[in-house]
Amino acid sequence: MAQTRLQTDSQAKTRFGYRRHADQDFVGADVARHPVVVVGAGPVGLSLAIDLAQRGQPVVLLDDADRIGDGSRAICFSKRSLEFWDRLGVGQRMVDKGVVWQVGKIFHGDSLLYQFDLLPERGHKRPAFINLQQFYAEAYLVDRVEELPDICLRWRNKVIGLEQRNDHAILSIDTPDGAYRIAANYVVACDGARSSLRQMVGAEFSGQVFEDQFLIADVKMTAAFPTERWFWFDPPFHAGRSALLHKQPDDVWRIDLQLDRSADPMVEKQPENVRPRIARMLGHGQFDFEWISLYKFQCRRMARFLHGRVIFAGDAAHQVSPFGARGANSGLEDAENLGWKLDRVLRKASPEALLESYHTERSQAADDNIRESTRSTDFMAPNSPYEARLRKAVLSLAKETEFSKRMVNGGRLSVPSTYETSLSTSDDEEWRSGPGPGASMVDAPMAGQDGEPQYLTDAFRKAGRRFTLLTFANGAAIDPPGDIGVIHIGGQEFSDSSGLMVARYDAKPGTAYLLRPDGYVAARFRKPTLDMIEAALKRASGNS
Repeated sequence: MAQTRLQTDSQAKTRFGYRRHADQDFVGADVARHPVVVVGAGPVGLSLAIDLAQRGQPVVLLDDADRIGDGSRAICFSKRSLEFWDRLGVGQRMVDKGVVWQVGKIFHGDSLLYQFDLLPERGHKRPAFINLQQFYAEAYLVDRVEELPDICLRWRNKVIGLEQRNDHAILSIDTPDGAYRIAANYVVACDGARSSLRQMVGAEFSGQVFEDQFLIADVKMTAAFPTERWFWFDPPFHAGRSALLHKQPDDVWRIDLQLDRSADPMVEKQPENVRPRIARMLGHGQFDFEWISLYKFQCRRMARFLHGRVIFAGDAAHQVSPFGARGANSGLEDAENLGWKLDRVLRKASPEALLESYHTERSQAADDNIRESTRSTDFMAPNSPYEARLRKAVLSLAKETEFSKRMVNGGRLSVPSTYETSLSTSDDEEWRSGPGPGASMVDAPMAGQDGEPQYLTDAFRKAGRRFTLLTFANGAAIDPPGDIGVIHIGGQEFSDSSGLMVARYDAKPGTAYLLRPDGYVAARFRKPTLDMIEAALKRASGNS
């Protein structure tokens, strides 16, 4: 990705100093050993480190830079990511700073084809999406890291070597004071698309790199555009191509413009060449550049996310095109999925085989995201005359027909993955609706004992970072096994005054859901027994 870096005041404040650590004083064959070393202090690595530390696991977090990354980069963070960040203690801060949105509009030329609402129903704590520059998200996560004594964040620590052993790995790390080594039971590579650890284990990306190029320009201006996602096919200001407009905090707007495949990136990214394009789009030149970048769509992933004692997450494991907000959000789902499993393995509460389910579930999610991202790319940038004719026909019909609207693809937005996994217990009774095994829990409003309104996601967070049984009143009382949290709807603890909880979970008296520590459904029951719950818990924790 070719970039022109125009550092803003907010980015300039997020530079961190190198500090020597006692681990660097070991000499010879002696090295310090840690349970987990996370490599890469981006949103994924920071979030994973926080999750592990909140579970009581000491974490060493390494980054080869000394500052928050340049430019806005990822800006679209999903409802699911915000719910995860709520459990990490940073969700509200993200929402307070971010630009909340849920409506998108698709244009063909200068005509509106249709609009969509990503969260049309009421009764959710978090919005469908917020737009927030990645450097803000990283800064807030770093602030949270600094509150947690179990995380040792080491800036300007660059991994330059890897040695794998049967039960640990040894990293060689370069610093301003010279190189040193540390050992870890597990190393998690969150070091981005150019992952050095991926090269060290000898793994490659497989997939597709598309030839079409896209220009990103973050511009600062005062504008009266609504807080919506606007996408154009063949707009009058950029004929024959596509364009995207999105609002960010601080009066900054993200603009994406499709370029010709043969365009010279070094020429196109120069501000004096970008300015006329943006001026044509906006109808004026009253704006300043914050960040300029060019990229090509890439839809690729590693064959395996586990390589011995090294686990890959985020862009180090998979890449998708930016349209659809699937990059950062899928990386955060990786961290959410891995954190509780790695914690259980380190505590010996589950066998190491549980980590294999991380690869199974998240590689499946990567395939889903790559498939959707590839479809978006093929529609936005047709590869053949046939595809171009098909797109032209679909766009011409979309204003009048519903089936054509469903075929228009300007970047389908990220949604939580649904896992087909051995950790889930299949339904053995009829359900009309509700999240099934392998699906993400659905938020809903409820009231506490004092009548104060709250949400299911709040109750789940307060129940602890563990398996949790969601039960509905008037069923047989069950004392759940082991260290399981309980959320009881309809009794003295919580009430469903709106009726949305019962509706969203297709609940009847006695209904129960077993939720995994990442908020996914492990099993659901109409008439649960202790034996049924114990069996589902063993399966979901890898102990069956």
